[in-house]
Amino acid sequence: MAKILVTGGAGFVGSFVTRQLVQAGHDVVVLDAFVQYVSPFQSSYQFYLQKRFAGIEESFVMERGDTRDKLNLAQVIQRYRPERIVHLAGLPIADLSNRFPDETISTTVNSTVNILHIIKDLDFVKRFVLISSSMVYGDFRYEPADEDHPTQPKEVYGGTKLAAEVLTRSYGSRFGIPYTIIRPSAVYGPTDVNNRVSQQFIMNALAGTPLTLHDGGAAKLDFTYVADAAHGICLATFAEEAKNETFNITRGEGRSLREFVEILRRHFPNLRTQERKADVFRPQRGALDILKARSLLRFEPKYSLEAGIRAYLDYVVDNPPPDLGIKQPPEAIVESAESSRLAGRIARALEAVD
Repeated sequence: MAKILVTGGAGFVGSFVTRQLVQAGHDVVVLDAFVQYVSPFQSSYQFYLQKRFAGIEESFVMERGDTRDKLNLAQVIQRYRPERIVHLAGLPIADLSNRFPDETISTTVNSTVNILHIIKDLDFVKRFVLISSSMVYGDFRYEPADEDHPTQPKEVYGGTKLAAEVLTRSYGSRFGIPYTIIRPSAVYGPTDVNNRVSQQFIMNALAGTPLTLHDGGAAKLDFTYVADAAHGICLATFAEEAKNETFNITRGEGRSLREFVEILRRHFPNLRTQERKADVFRPQRGALDILKARSLLRFEPKYSLEAGIRAYLDYVVDNPPPDLGIKQPPEAIVESAESSRLAGRIARALEAVD
């Protein structure tokens, strides 16, 4: 078993990576600044932060720290001497990156350089794993987009992720740092608190409020269930074949936002939507090619969008945050065998709120 440092390991994706590493028997150290990016009046961050580590609280080391603090970062790395570093720390929301570019650059680019500069002179770090984003591609020129697709990001978020990739490869080439770069896409699932579109859809459906569709929901994304994304990251962290390689770690299917809504409508037939104009700067995306991850990592995502939404709904209904405000009555749920069970859990959640 290996000693692993996970930066941003208390975050949404990071906590799933941490859990899977712990369950595999690895010695895990989490470094996290516990930054809340959404207003505390609109977020369940504190509630889900505890849920993320339920049952494994004593099975890993949690260190509070910011990867922008180079001195503290160096001390943590020297203290625990990790064999592998999985770097997830950084501002995780594309829209906020455009509003706060300085913070995005410092948390994504500068923190990556800090780690690389520290470990270039260390002999115990065997792999640096950078979690990038499919946003580095910009508008897809073809589908499915493979790892050789041109990288022309359209927003600050994708630009900083690409900068971190370039620096990782540069440090890897110049100083012999073994690295792996991961490009996830549209990750969704339990304990997300950063107002991604999937979270907004799920929470609005449960609360009985309209879902906003931009330009009819035509935009396509490669929605990836968080447990699948974490599994792919863990595989890449250890696979010898992943050394100095870049991987798309996604579901491998382009599904429209309208499809997402229609899947939800199977559970909530009275679901309402409202139309908005699309952001012209949002890249036009779709399916990513995961053949490379399948062949080199034996990565096989388990969750279709239908199964992932089902699992996400199950979790939220069983673990409703205090501020959810569930208003959807159980009789509004489709009366299939599975949806009847969901209706029963919603009814119990409503009783708990009352």
